[in-house]
Amino acid sequence: MKIYSFEKLEVWRESISLTKYIYSLTDSFPINENFGLTSQLRRATVSIASNLAEGTVRKSNKDKSTFYYYFL
Repeated sequence: MKIYSFEKLEVWRESISLTKYIYSLTDSFPINENFGLTSQLRRATVSIASNLAEGTVRKSNKDKSTFYYYFL
């Protein structure tokens, strides 16, 4: 399995840890929050790692900066 450059970044590994933490935390939320706060928190944390990874594999600096902006 090839390891991409973003997987070597500490910030990416931390974002994965945050995502795992948020998923475990939101498991204890009330069931009526599944499509509200729970969903929003989970999507937001997944977005951090996804945008960082997407930015690192882009070729142009403009594309990279767009995804890094989303990451922040």
